Amino acid sequence: MASLKDIRARIDSTKNTQQITKAMKLVSAAKLRKAQNNITNMRPYAVTLKKVITNIAAAEKVSHPLMKRKEKVNKVLLVVLTSDRGLCGAFNSSINKFAERYYNEKINQVTKLDFIFIGRRGLDYFGRRGIKGVQNFLKLDKDISYDMAKGIAESLINYYLDGDYDEIRMIYNEFKSAISQEVTCETLLPIEVDPSAADQSKVLESKDILFDPSAEEITEELLKKNFNLQMYRAMSESVASEHGARMTAMENATNNAKEMINKLTLTYNKARQEKITTELIEIVSGAEALK
Repeated sequence: MASLKDIRARIDSTKNTQQITKAMKLVSAAKLRKAQNNITNMRPYAVTLKKVITNIAAAEKVSHPLMKRKEKVNKVLLVVLTSDRGLCGAFNSSINKFAERYYNEKINQVTKLDFIFIGRRGLDYFGRRGIKGVQNFLKLDKDISYDMAKGIAESLINYYLDGDYDEIRMIYNEFKSAISQEVTCETLLPIEVDPSAADQSKVLESKDILFDPSAEEITEELLKKNFNLQMYRAMSESVASEHGARMTAMENATNNAKEMINKLTLTYNKARQEKITTELIEIVSGAEALK
């Protein structure tokens, strides 16, 4: 059985760990609020931009290579979006396992299946399995910005337009709430624009509008802006999900530390009482022996 000194040291160590996890929970909660506000402010712009593209495409019957779906998908690029840091529960493992299942299912159905890793955890996971990314983007927790998302989006657009890939998909955690994140596999390219979903009143108005520059040029510019924004939105969703997962994980760790402290304290008190009782028995036995 451990000595009283050892038990006391474990209690102190667990209390120190509890303070750290409690502080990490508070930090993640503050970062989560900021990330949530970022997503909330972005959504109206993203929705409106997509509607404008849909209305123009329906009114002018505009087509663009970024919207054109290939007849047969033989070359796939998979973008895996994880975090750079751990201590966030199953946040990263759920994405990595989902991506690995997707890879095993599709590898024999296509002629080419490559990866781009955003975040170190995905890079390390697949690196241990001998899979390397054609590009890797790290420091997501510090450098996330619209400019970073735009740079990644431009790389993906170039891959698609150059014919390197027929389809580009992204696997990431979509933010639902502070305690809920959902692994999502989303098609990035080609961009899905459904003319039948257009607002017909806006379509009729658009037919009377003179476009300068042309509707094709405007559509191309809006598609690129929309794609940049969708990439930034996915990265923001992932960051918010990470903070939510870390906050939950640290709360669970704090509660577990509390339970452990209670158990260790009970063990300590029992051992201390047992030691006191033993000493009393020895004193009484010694006194009786002297009579």
